[in-house]
Amino acid sequence: MARPREFDEHQALTAAMQVFWEKGYEATSLSDLTSAMGIQRPSLYSTFGDKESLFQAALSLYAERSLAFIQKKLESAPSAKAAVLLYLQGVVSSADGHRPELGCLCVNTMVELAPHHQGFTQFTRVYQQQITELIQSILEKGKQSGELSETLYAPALASAIVISAVGLAVTMKSNPDITLVEQAVQQIILLLD
Repeated sequence: MARPREFDEHQALTAAMQVFWEKGYEATSLSDLTSAMGIQRPSLYSTFGDKESLFQAALSLYAERSLAFIQKKLESAPSAKAAVLLYLQGVVSSADGHRPELGCLCVNTMVELAPHHQGFTQFTRVYQQQITELIQSILEKGKQSGELSETLYAPALASAIVISAVGLAVTMKSNPDITLVEQAVQQIILLLD
């Protein structure tokens, strides 16, 4: 008979997600993971599989939380322009309470692993597309309300905003001059006029 698990899988996965987010996939050792998760290697392997499988689960958890957070922020904004500004400022100031120098785990994965791992290429592409669809929806609502021009092509503009946000996330990892970053954000917002 199998022994019952003596740890909370969700808490352990959240801890693993944090380690991967702080260190990246390659720099994270199994010792880093077991220490943060509070479990032994046999438990890690029997519950989550190998390091890559654990990373995939942690990345999925991150993406799920990130998308829910972004959607809530966008939908709570009083206008389309305010929503886009909130989204971009969230990337810059890390409005979700995390350190902006950590960047976005999905963007970090895009940079570190996607160039040579088809599974992560596809995952990060889908994540970007989901955010783009959220932004596009907000832009369409802005067009319907009359806030934004009827001639605005929401799909392309949503893509441009998300691609800009990816660049901002990467930039924030290097502790840039915040004034220049804020000016860039304001220029992106001008695309909505």
